[in-house]
Amino acid sequence: MKVHQLTVDQALASLASRASGLLGAEAQRRLVEFGPNRMEEIRGAPLILRFAGEFVHFFALILWVAAGLAFYAEVHQPGEGMGTMGVAIVGVIVVNGLFSFFQEYRAERALAALRKLLPREAKALRDGVISALPIESLVPGDVLLLAEGDDVPADARVIDAHALRVNTATITGESLPKARNSEPSVEETMLQAKNMLLAGTAIISGEAKALVVATGMRTEFGRIAHLTQSGRTPPSPLHIEIRRLTRLIAVLATSLGVIFFFIGQSVGLSFWENFIFAIGIIVANVPEGLLPTVTLSLAMAAQRMAKRNALVRHLPAVETLGAASVIVTDKTGTLTLNHMTARAVHFAEGDRPADAFGATALTTSRQRFFEVALRCHSVKEMARNGQVHLSGDPMEIALVEMGRRAQVATSAAERVDEIPFDADRKRMSVLYKTPEGRLLYAKGAFERLLPLCASVHTAEGIVPLTSAHREDFLAAENRLGERGLRVLALAWRQVEDGETQEQWERDLVLCGLVGLEDPPRAEVPEAMRRCREAGIRVIMCTGDHPETARAIAREIGLARTPHPRVVTGDELRMLSPTQLQLALDTEEIIFARMAADQKLQVVKALRGKNEIVAVTGDGVNDAPALKHADIGIAMGASGTDVAREASDLILLDDNFASIVGAIEEGRAVYDNIRKFLTYILTSNVPELIPYLAFVLFKVPLALTIIQILAVDLGTDMVPALALGADKPAPDVMSRRPRSRSQRLLSWRVLVRAYLFLGPLEAAAAMAAFFFTLRSSGWEFGVPLSAHAPLYLQATTASLAAIILMQVANVFICRDPLRSAFSGNPFGNRLLLGGIASELLLLSAIVYAPWGHLMFGTVPLGSSVWLFILPFPLLMLGLEEIRKAIARRT
Repeated sequence: MKVHQLTVDQALASLASRASGLLGAEAQRRLVEFGPNRMEEIRGAPLILRFAGEFVHFFALILWVAAGLAFYAEVHQPGEGMGTMGVAIVGVIVVNGLFSFFQEYRAERALAALRKLLPREAKALRDGVISALPIESLVPGDVLLLAEGDDVPADARVIDAHALRVNTATITGESLPKARNSEPSVEETMLQAKNMLLAGTAIISGEAKALVVATGMRTEFGRIAHLTQSGRTPPSPLHIEIRRLTRLIAVLATSLGVIFFFIGQSVGLSFWENFIFAIGIIVANVPEGLLPTVTLSLAMAAQRMAKRNALVRHLPAVETLGAASVIVTDKTGTLTLNHMTARAVHFAEGDRPADAFGATALTTSRQRFFEVALRCHSVKEMARNGQVHLSGDPMEIALVEMGRRAQVATSAAERVDEIPFDADRKRMSVLYKTPEGRLLYAKGAFERLLPLCASVHTAEGIVPLTSAHREDFLAAENRLGERGLRVLALAWRQVEDGETQEQWERDLVLCGLVGLEDPPRAEVPEAMRRCREAGIRVIMCTGDHPETARAIAREIGLARTPHPRVVTGDELRMLSPTQLQLALDTEEIIFARMAADQKLQVVKALRGKNEIVAVTGDGVNDAPALKHADIGIAMGASGTDVAREASDLILLDDNFASIVGAIEEGRAVYDNIRKFLTYILTSNVPELIPYLAFVLFKVPLALTIIQILAVDLGTDMVPALALGADKPAPDVMSRRPRSRSQRLLSWRVLVRAYLFLGPLEAAAAMAAFFFTLRSSGWEFGVPLSAHAPLYLQATTASLAAIILMQVANVFICRDPLRSAFSGNPFGNRLLLGGIASELLLLSAIVYAPWGHLMFGTVPLGSSVWLFILPFPLLMLGLEEIRKAIARRT
């Protein structure tokens, strides 16, 4: 038989223990055998390997190859600036790797500060003496002493209990406290056994002596943690897309370099001319600033999310959340306040709001009702941070708070005895000595208390309880239950001297009913509306009662029909994976009474439907689902350490509304990546065209390789990064989530960059190049030395034209449809700083001696600048026309 099915004596014997605890020597022997009582940490890659990984991913490898070729060319053909280019490319790799690693590491350090789950010490009997032991030293057979407020450090079998109730939400997901006793259980599993305390749960009220039966990874807590660790974290949609994009660009750039190498050979260029030319083609087509720009965009969005109470653990999760199409959310603490409140009461005269009473409005019957609420409980007052708080069962706290709000004037009374709450009796009674005599106050489930009542309080006084009264109260119970309230009955009676405890709970006087609920957060209904507008489906998955879940869903706007479909855990066990996927087609569906593995089932079924799934959770039971989801969202305030470790995002305020704000930021990230992708790719065209003209038409090379790097790694970098800091567009939450098949580098982006904006920039660059040459009398076909002043002036003009066109382009790329002049074009301060830095760097390249030396430039005259300036304005005007046409069509 299992330990929870045994008697107390049998349980002790089965673990070779005693009620007075283990002997110290035996405990030490078992510690060696079973190991410390702690969770095995999820072993990630060593820090050094993670650091090295930032420098050897696919895109970095392409850049390493380009740098290697540049150094090779410098050795065999010095004086072409290839060594400088190689150093610049290596610098990009190093800066990007350091930045990415720092962002991930900083997020993990912030998370480490939140680890607070298990208690550090526990009281246990060793050698017959109570000892405060580190929880790591607990072993099977130890006898724990637990009291209200304690966390349970290991799985334990109750061997003695007094008024014991436990919060099992971290394991089972159910928010209502559960009574525990020492009687043998007939249940098959420990999860349902009424004599078991599970590691990670908390004692709400009462006291217990419990026999440790499992420690560390052998506990139910550990089993779920192992399930979490065994799960493979799926790559984020952005990670997949960036990987695809970098490979596509790398193949395209390399192919063009090889093709034009052979074209150069065919037209008679030397090997080294062709080799340098091929490297130039590759460098011109590889957007070296892409990865640092993506990383910074994610990091800045993560910082904005932190201000909205969402801590990002893994940077790609920022964008993944923006792509979420389904949110599978807990109820307790996320959609609700995790604080029970009395909502309604029912007397013989009818229903009333629970907060509609004051001292002047209390009749004798109502006075007694609130007396029961104030006296029949195990709540204690505790001082915390200089203030007094109520501690105990949340439902009892709600009753006491209701009684205090009613301003009941109670007489002095002495608590004499009690019959504690029991899961089978489902009621509690407390005996007081008062000026009126000995009064018994009772509360409990209506169906258990009603048979014990002989009378009822009415406005006329105490009258016999008739069948009409019974029907009225039964109807009231159903009415309150349909609202999702947990209904309790309150009663009392006068106890005569000489009555035994077995006689107390008879001929009670029924005072009334009270409906309690964990109220929804005020911000949640608006968050639900925004999710619906954004095309995001929200599915509640809770361990609570189906009616409670349904009522909350209606109240917050998650369910708009009176009777949304509710699937319980028992029903889910009967469904095949195919049936579950089909069930998820139901427009409004709620999952209630769910176990840990079942939430994971729902997540897998949704991913099988090609949804991008975000999952919220706080308990150990939620960790597997958090791990397997596209993005796991753990609670920071009330969540467990295991849940936080399994998550990608942590809600610091445990508020569902914060998720919606984070989704808005995530969607902005994807938009911003597309913006600077368009911006960066646009400049590839004017960098490529000079090389094509050089090979195909024997035109002098209008742009050197080092000047290409001046654009890609210098002037373009800060404005591109600034585009990643743009705030979410006004309509970002009115669009449907992007599908998994939507590409970051779409045909629309390519056409706009390569066939419209890019050619405009190329035309400006080549025009400035030829204008400078022709102004000095150069004729087509006349050779030019690479160090001739006229050639240096012409390439400088071409470079200046590209940079000025990119200044206009940064405004153009802020939105593919909206006008650059709509809203506040200067709202992004970082963008203004980026443009200022771009213009300052251009001035230094053109006029500073170090710019001349590094980039092969010379000063430009005013006539060249006047020739270039109309081109950015022309591109801005043409793009405004294109956007206007696109908005109409």
